[in-house]
Amino acid sequence: MDSDTIWRHVDEQRGQLADLLDTLKPEQWSTPSLCAGWTVRDVAVHVTQVNVSRGEYVRAAIRSGFRFDAMISRMAVTDTSDPATITARLRAIVGDRGRPPFTKEVDPLMDVLVHTQDICVPLGIEHPMPVDAAVAVAQRLWGMKFPLNPQRDLPGYRFVATDAGFTAGPEWGALREATIHDIVLMLSRRLSIPDSEPDPDE
Repeated sequence: MDSDTIWRHVDEQRGQLADLLDTLKPEQWSTPSLCAGWTVRDVAVHVTQVNVSRGEYVRAAIRSGFRFDAMISRMAVTDTSDPATITARLRAIVGDRGRPPFTKEVDPLMDVLVHTQDICVPLGIEHPMPVDAAVAVAQRLWGMKFPLNPQRDLPGYRFVATDAGFTAGPEWGALREATIHDIVLMLSRRLSIPDSEPDPDE
């Protein structure tokens, strides 16, 4: 996927997420998200922090003992912004091309696609992923080594999208066919790998 298409999707998804957040009731903001230990509000805050400066990241890393997960969590949960401020900040980064240090251009797309599902799934809200964007994110996830590492953590599986041109994993692996939406959630550890179907001849 080329750069212009990546950022077009990022902008569209950020705008759609802001619109969705505007519809949430107070109790929905405090609902546990798919991110362990984070509420919907915490996830929404995190999405707005994609263009934090290198200096801010270094200071946050020092405060968190250079533990990546602790740093990211600390930055989100210690931000006390109210919902109106969060959605305003999200809309303000539509068109912004900033991204965290040491990340790839596709990472902001991965961030907003996956975190939108972190918010929507526990709230029972359906939010389809654009298929081409989901394929690009699945490819990025499959190739990652940190902080997620699907090839290490999900060995012996072959993932095949039923609605897109995406396959990953060894040809001899246990076949898991699913929509590209569900494959993104599996590779990002938001959705459990389904058990194999029973053999009808057994």
